[in-house]
Amino acid sequence: MQPSKLTVSVRNDTAVQWHQRRKAMVDQTDALQPVATSAPPRQIPSRGDHPVPRLNIAQQNGPLSTNKFYANLFLGSQRQGVWTHPYSVTWCKGTGAARSWGMAVSHIDPNQRGYGPQNNATPGSPVRYFINPIGIQSIILSATELGNSTILTTDELQASSVNVNLLPWPGSSAKIMFPLVQGMGFVTGIYENLQPAIHSSVFFRSIGLSGSPSNRIYKYWITLEDSKSWLLYAVPSNGQNPQLSLLSKSVLQGSPGWSGFIQVAKNPAGTSGESIYDGSAGVYPTTASLTASAFGQTGTYRLQWTKAGLVYGSVPALLMYALPHHLESFAGPTVFTKTSMKLQTTTKGMATAVIADEWTLVEPDLPIDMDFAPWNPTKPHGSRSAYTLPTSALSIISAVANSEIQQNMSAQTNLDSMYFSGKALSKFATLIYTVHDLANQPELANYGLSELKVAFARFVTNKQIWPLVYDTAWKGIVSSGSYPAGKGGLDFGNTYYNDHHFHYGYFIHAASIIAYLDPNWLNLNRDWVNSLVRDAANPSAQDSYFPVSRMFDWYHGHSWAKGLFESGDSKDEESSSEDAMFAYAIKMWGKVTNDKSMEARGNLMLSILARTLRNYFLMQSDNANQPSNFIGNKVTGI
Repeated sequence: MQPSKLTVSVRNDTAVQWHQRRKAMVDQTDALQPVATSAPPRQIPSRGDHPVPRLNIAQQNGPLSTNKFYANLFLGSQRQGVWTHPYSVTWCKGTGAARSWGMAVSHIDPNQRGYGPQNNATPGSPVRYFINPIGIQSIILSATELGNSTILTTDELQASSVNVNLLPWPGSSAKIMFPLVQGMGFVTGIYENLQPAIHSSVFFRSIGLSGSPSNRIYKYWITLEDSKSWLLYAVPSNGQNPQLSLLSKSVLQGSPGWSGFIQVAKNPAGTSGESIYDGSAGVYPTTASLTASAFGQTGTYRLQWTKAGLVYGSVPALLMYALPHHLESFAGPTVFTKTSMKLQTTTKGMATAVIADEWTLVEPDLPIDMDFAPWNPTKPHGSRSAYTLPTSALSIISAVANSEIQQNMSAQTNLDSMYFSGKALSKFATLIYTVHDLANQPELANYGLSELKVAFARFVTNKQIWPLVYDTAWKGIVSSGSYPAGKGGLDFGNTYYNDHHFHYGYFIHAASIIAYLDPNWLNLNRDWVNSLVRDAANPSAQDSYFPVSRMFDWYHGHSWAKGLFESGDSKDEESSSEDAMFAYAIKMWGKVTNDKSMEARGNLMLSILARTLRNYFLMQSDNANQPSNFIGNKVTGI
């Protein structure tokens, strides 16, 4: 059966002409302009009874990040680890040999890993997995006042940082505050009117005062019973000597009523490492900020940290740890801030100590010519997209196009899952684009486009099986499916903010193709699609309805899929291909809507992902970041 002729508004220019026109518009672009700042579309109702409570989170004006590295601190028992890299921190909550209620600091060396059995069916017989141990409480920053009544609260929850507070009892003015920032070189505890107690469940072997880098700093060297070396710097707020003394193999205790801050760091490099740490002792990062721009094929992003501590007089630069993909992208003066000191991370190779308050990173080959057509990055610029297919390919497409495009799109997309519905919509959109632009069968494509718009409209009007809601508690757009108790895993945990970039990326991609083929469709659908972009990838704090960059982590260079679920091994990437798919989707949505900032952001995310996936997830034979006896698997787990 031939499809009936329909009147559909479609582009008059060819795909090549449209691409060339867009290419000519390339200019210096701020990649972090807000998508919108208005409320979500009215057809998405609001509700404030999200199933996951905001556990001991202080009131803050902005939205709360749900998928960041620190989420374990406000979920469940609050005592699962948080990885800042290269360190991890964990609230002891009375556990471990020291029975401490303080914050444990841990770092894992390669010789502490556990390895699974070999897979002899794979060439080279790589081990099936490796494990970094958890629960090792090397150094614990605590106070004698902390005990059974201690509570942990969080505040200032930002994209790359959070403040964690340990209070001896609810309402106490005395506390230890830990500003946690990704990549921080020291773990810093800020004491207010408490008696410091430094614990260790590994046990102290020897401790001693050492030559101080400043007359405002008291410095101690520590050797634990595992032979690891640590440094401790105590900075009193009033000059008062903390008078730390060893009471037992697990307790180093200071003066009562002490205020100031204590910093600890693992020293892997003897006297040279000690000298590097000395140079930045007394200051610490509190928050991180990001700027990003694109000019032609070049993308630039900068990470800058707000600094606190001894920030008067001669102020030292921060010591921060860079991951391998950072070092590859360092540009300008940042290239010269690297040191020789390195610490192992759990899953991202060796972290390198860098002495700088900000980093500049450059991606020199943005995929600006990537389009809807097949794209080959190995070809020269200007010829990477294949708008003309070989005759043999066109013959195959023509043979199946009619039957493929007449499938029941509504039946295949009207599902009880945003994930599977989105995948089906994206599939049909790709099919229609192929028939229209590559196979040059516009009448058949127009028939399919009309059917696809009907299927898509079900979601825009919020008439799907599980309608979307705007959650005013955590601030995001979620499926209503898991609001009944005990259904947290429905649709892969969408209601709990799992996988939003996977789920919504397919809708955004499908919308991009519809809008490309029918620009008039944008008028009634732009806001709804933009709301999905904003939920998963809001680029700006000017948008008060969604957290900044819920999914994509600009420090790690990829997204985190796991949302509001407590987890012993913290967050996961889960699907590297769908992470890239989301970046591609927002790039193309930015392109068809003429949102240059969004398009630039998608291009930059794609370039960063190409780098991080190669370094950490898709392992070539020369991969230096994962264990040599593991890289034969070629692909890591989630």
